[in-house]
Amino acid sequence: MPFDPLYHPYPSHRVPVYGARGMVATSQPLAAQAGLDVLKHGGNAIDAAIATASALTVLEPCSNGIGGDAFALVWSEGKLHGLNSSGPSPAAISLEAVRALGHDRMPQYGAVPVTVPGAPAAWAELSRRFGRLPLAEALRPAADYAERGYPLSPTAARMWQRAAEYYAAAQPNGATFAEWLRTFAPAGRAPRAGEIWRSPAHAATLRLIGETDAEAFYRGALAVRIEACIAEHGGFLDAGDLAAFAPEWVEPISTNYRGYDVWEIPPNGQGLVALLALGILRGWERHEREDVETAHRQIEAIKLAFADGQHYISDARGMKIKPADLLHPAYADTRRSLIGDRAALPEAGKPPGGGTVYLATADDKGNMVSFIQSNYTGFGSGLVVENTGIALQNRGYGFSLDPLSINRLEPGKRSYHTIIPGFLTRDGEAVGPFGVMGGLMQPQGHVQVLMNTLDFHLHPQAALDAPRWQWTGGRTVLVEPGFPAHIAQALARRGHNIQAAADANSFGRGQIIWRDPGTGALVGGSDSRTDGLVAAW
Repeated sequence: MPFDPLYHPYPSHRVPVYGARGMVATSQPLAAQAGLDVLKHGGNAIDAAIATASALTVLEPCSNGIGGDAFALVWSEGKLHGLNSSGPSPAAISLEAVRALGHDRMPQYGAVPVTVPGAPAAWAELSRRFGRLPLAEALRPAADYAERGYPLSPTAARMWQRAAEYYAAAQPNGATFAEWLRTFAPAGRAPRAGEIWRSPAHAATLRLIGETDAEAFYRGALAVRIEACIAEHGGFLDAGDLAAFAPEWVEPISTNYRGYDVWEIPPNGQGLVALLALGILRGWERHEREDVETAHRQIEAIKLAFADGQHYISDARGMKIKPADLLHPAYADTRRSLIGDRAALPEAGKPPGGGTVYLATADDKGNMVSFIQSNYTGFGSGLVVENTGIALQNRGYGFSLDPLSINRLEPGKRSYHTIIPGFLTRDGEAVGPFGVMGGLMQPQGHVQVLMNTLDFHLHPQAALDAPRWQWTGGRTVLVEPGFPAHIAQALARRGHNIQAAADANSFGRGQIIWRDPGTGALVGGSDSRTDGLVAAW
């Protein structure tokens, strides 16, 4: 794709990073270096992705953990493979059981919203199928950081502090967060930027996972500890749920935009929302950068896409509408016809029948990985399994207790999942991985970053650094500092409720790696909204 590597229209003036033999891009510099070290010691892009992902559970635990979920898109030997390693709800849970505990909606914290963690299984499965190194070798950098300690980076320190304040305030209501406080706030407060934090228990857990190819986590000593933790705090997950889990290889879904195929993981992930929006937006021959008409179209397309996504997306086994039906060009035409000059309140259509981290890796053999991992909200449920460093996710918080909802709570069911890796190809050849983390911002970030790349021809760093907007519901749209004031004002005149956001953290944090089809050179960018780094070789 044509772009000027020196042109950066935004204040940071950061330029992209180039490499030839390998590249790792993620939100934490030490984690990117961990992945690059594995590449240099004989690993491939898949080994590097595992090393980076496991290191992020130590280096940025405020966004992900050993007890979270993961998804991956892997390009290997000329084919794209999708891995869904999101865990289901416990077999013993039900609407009635949760209501009997006094809840009228799924609780956000504690043992009840804990679902089966998928991340360790994802690492083991990726290593088994595509890795060059033993899993224990790929996890070694993460374990070393946990044992020896490391100085916190600034963005992670801010996020850590917010979590510590919440858990400390909630602690008088029970012992739910006691182990979290002992593990992640050992001095009685969150560690500050530049301070050393270590977790020997975390290191021991990572080594055990590596030595047993994650068997200890799902069917061994760690599974026993997880079950005991959940039982102590009144939850539903047990060792049987862990033993029954296995990641699922899935066929990625795609849409064509400006001659490129954009790939996402199929439901239960929300990547379909990004594809739906792009399908609507491709109906216009041209979009202009920093133009009110373009911004209006983007916002309205995202609203329509989310209306469909939140109405239809759930565990794929229970969906009555197939992604292919929603992605049909005729359906995109129908949805596009609903976009006028004014901000609208969209509804789902009727198609014809038929706390996250992101990383990207590439090597000189053509392998590329788009990988995303999360505990859902920050550190997750607030539960940490004693003497293991395992912070358990709260993905069950995404279930509805409305029996009529497509995303209603059921036993053994995967919830609507916010984390989505992306991948770009052209004419059957890999262009590269991309992603933007951050809850419901993720599909919106995918659309904006891709349009910056394919419509406006910005290099990876500029495509990530461009000011973003975020639709939050109804007609409300947040714009971050740096978003053009004249565009915001023009959108307001069209009926959008434009609100200036004081905190850029809610607009996502992304990474990109593209491969030049002519030279094979790699070029990458890492979002200026975080502490990230592109490590190249």
